[in-house]
Amino acid sequence: MEKEKSCGAIVYKIENNELYFLLLKHNAGHWSFAKGHIEEGETEEQTAIREIKEETNLDVVLDTSFRTVHTYSPKEGILKDVILFVATCKDDHYSIEKENHEIKKILWLKAEEALQTITYEEDKKILKQAIEYIHKKVSISF
Repeated sequence: MEKEKSCGAIVYKIENNELYFLLLKHNAGHWSFAKGHIEEGETEEQTAIREIKEETNLDVVLDTSFRTVHTYSPKEGILKDVILFVATCKDDHYSIEKENHEIKKILWLKAEEALQTITYEEDKKILKQAIEYIHKKVSISF
């Protein structure tokens, strides 16, 4: 069986005591997080940072204390691992620019709206884990 690996992050920001997440609508039609295939010689962290920059033009800081792996088969004969971290934008720069031809739309959405918008159930579970992690990490209440 062929193995594939993608890395990315659940990018978030806090504005006016509200938790927002960055979601991307991919050309295939689904809503998910910024992520992409690992390139030879890259670490998981380098891949996540590069993919977010390529897809959104955002520079981020990864929090590698949150790391989740989702394994699935996108096609017969292929087993894919998707590694996701959480991340925040550097320098409070939240302006997004669609840089990648694989992406149709990019939005900052409040947590509840993000949970309703995400296409795949596994991504919803991962987002819920990230929300719990962020709530424990950040001392303000949302």
